[in-house]
Amino acid sequence: MTETLTFRMPDPDSRYSGVRLQQDVRLPGEVLGFIRDGDEWVLTVPRPDVDRMEYSFELQHDGGSSEWVCDPNNAVRVGGAFGDKSVLELPEYRAPAWLSAEPPRGPRRDVSLPTRALDQEVPCVLWSSAGSDDAAELPLLVVHDGPEYDALASLTLFLDAMVAAGRLPALRAALLAPVDRNDTYSASIPYARALALGIVPRLHELAPATVTLGMGASLGGLAMLHAQRNHPGTFAGLYLQSSSFFHRGLDEQESGFERFQRITGFVDSVLRGGPAVDPVPIVLTCGLIEENVENNRLMTRSLGAQGYDTRLVENRDVHTYTGWRDTFDPNLVDLVQRVLQP
Repeated sequence: MTETLTFRMPDPDSRYSGVRLQQDVRLPGEVLGFIRDGDEWVLTVPRPDVDRMEYSFELQHDGGSSEWVCDPNNAVRVGGAFGDKSVLELPEYRAPAWLSAEPPRGPRRDVSLPTRALDQEVPCVLWSSAGSDDAAELPLLVVHDGPEYDALASLTLFLDAMVAAGRLPALRAALLAPVDRNDTYSASIPYARALALGIVPRLHELAPATVTLGMGASLGGLAMLHAQRNHPGTFAGLYLQSSSFFHRGLDEQESGFERFQRITGFVDSVLRGGPAVDPVPIVLTCGLIEENVENNRLMTRSLGAQGYDTRLVENRDVHTYTGWRDTFDPNLVDLVQRVLQP
């Protein structure tokens, strides 16, 4: 296994006063500054405990300004909510085999979902597996941040591939776009009510369902568990990735977030809860070294003690859509199968 990583930034015209590595793989700040070596800047760091690494370079200029760029020596890039980043895929990394599949692609349609509890409609892309009957009752996967999940983690390609391979039955997915994400996805009582009593019933009118599962990442995963706890019976299973289960004792670095107190209050109520009213199967995934891993471990243990069938999957990535994508197989398949055949 590679023990160090070396990065280089060309600068033959001495345009930069400094270069720093921007990353989320928990390298300490004191080792991120490049050193000038002739016509380039060079940095060697210890290898972090991941198999792939997303990063960028901060180019510093005289006068204090700076800019963030991808690595000009690395053509591998990945899109994200805040723009492209360079990707270093280490020798141990293997992309999922299903990414190269060419299954029949299912149709999709844009819908808007009105609710009484929110000030605006929730945009949604409603996807169905190829060849499915519009009137048939099928399993329904409701996904927070759904359009980003599809664009950045190829979610519907995965579902198409699994249906074509016979590993999943015909099904549908409702890709919900966020509405004021930091507020509605942060243990919001009005949003949980809107989701359970407005959005999901409307989806059932548009797409008859045998069972409904919930899925989300980060705050979106938190919001799914919050809705399931406040409205038992809404979801028959949950797939929660790197969920923001902020805990006062574990996540002080998040205390500046405007909804930190509301989130920690909800998390504390779950951790102190007794036997669950509606203990559905739950798969949790989290990056091995990301900040949320300890609060996800704690939540997994607590939900398991309350009667939930919980499984925590830790992968060698961090808080990224690619890391979340790489856990779909077999874990999302297994969850759907457990819900359909308990």
